[in-house]
Amino acid sequence: MIRKLSLMVVTLLMAITANAQFEQGKKYISASFSGLDLNYNGTSEFSVGFEAKGGYLVEDNLMVLGTLGYNHIGGDDKTPDRFSIGAQGRYYIIQNGIYLGLGATYKHGNHSYNDIMPMVEVGYAFFINRHVTIEPALYYEQSINNHSKYSNVGLRLGLGLYLF
Repeated sequence: MIRKLSLMVVTLLMAITANAQFEQGKKYISASFSGLDLNYNGTSEFSVGFEAKGGYLVEDNLMVLGTLGYNHIGGDDKTPDRFSIGAQGRYYIIQNGIYLGLGATYKHGNHSYNDIMPMVEVGYAFFINRHVTIEPALYYEQSINNHSKYSNVGLRLGLGLYLF
C-alpha cells in the first residue's frame, strides 16, 4: 500500500513539475546539430549543420523562435556552404514535451545559392533537470528554388535551456 501511495505522489509531483515547464514568460536558448548523413536531399552529399535558437514563450505552450545556422556541404567545391537565418513557432502538446514546429528559413551560400525554405518539425523536449533539455526532432525543409535538389528531411539533435 505504501508503494502505491508513494508512486501516486511521485506521479503527481512529476505532473505538476511538467505543467510548469512551458509557461508564459520563459526564455529559451538552444544549440542543435544535424547532418552526418542524418538528413536526405536530392544531392545526397555529406553535410553537417549547426543551429542556434533563441525563443520566448508568448503564452503557455506557445513559443516564438529566431534561428541562426551554418551548414557545411561536402563533395565538390561547386557546392557552397550555407548560412541561414529564420523564424519559427513551436507548440508544446499538453505539457508532455512533444512539440510541433512551423517556420521559414532564408539560406545563403556565396553568390550562387539563395533560397527560402518553409519548415515543419516534430520533436521532444526531454528534461535532464528543471532547465536543461535534450531535444531530438524530425524535420522537413521545402526548397522554393529547386524542390528535388535542395529540400531536406532529417534528424536534428539539440540541447536546450529554459530560463525564467
